[in-house]
Amino acid sequence: MQLNIPTWLTLFRVVMIPFFVLAFYLPFKWAPLCCALIFVLAAVTDWFDGFLARRWKQTTRFGAFLDPVADKVMVAMALVLVAEHFHSWWITLPAATMIAREIIISALREWMAEIGKRSSVAVSWIGKVKTTAQMLALVTLLWRPDDIVSGIGIAALYVAAVLTFWSMFQYLYAARHDLFEH
Repeated sequence: MQLNIPTWLTLFRVVMIPFFVLAFYLPFKWAPLCCALIFVLAAVTDWFDGFLARRWKQTTRFGAFLDPVADKVMVAMALVLVAEHFHSWWITLPAATMIAREIIISALREWMAEIGKRSSVAVSWIGKVKTTAQMLALVTLLWRPDDIVSGIGIAALYVAAVLTFWSMFQYLYAARHDLFEH
């Protein structure tokens, strides 16, 4: 297997994960900003690798597999770290909800692909809006330079949590006939 630039970008994102976690725990005043910037870099490479793969017609099965895995692991780690930092149920609950949704929808997509109906649960616009709110929430809550930014992050986290439920139910509804077929 020959790796192309989009796949290298995805692999770079995977390699960033331990550095992201390490940055979170650094005992320096600038550590939260560093952590947030690593997360932003991961988000940018996520967008860029997909764009390049499509633009250069370099999509691969490995890239199609690895890209969502890298995304979900990075986001799950960010949610866990944010929940740990705030150490409160009102942050942990939406974070856990988002992680659970990712597991549920990933399993649903895998199962739907197995029965040949993957397109029934393709990414929707609400999923994209959820991701945008989630990214805003995570960047601000990882950075947290002051109470205002943290407040914006918490609000965005709750918007993302609502959209998480909405999109999950939308995907489950789209698959309902296949899920509950006799």
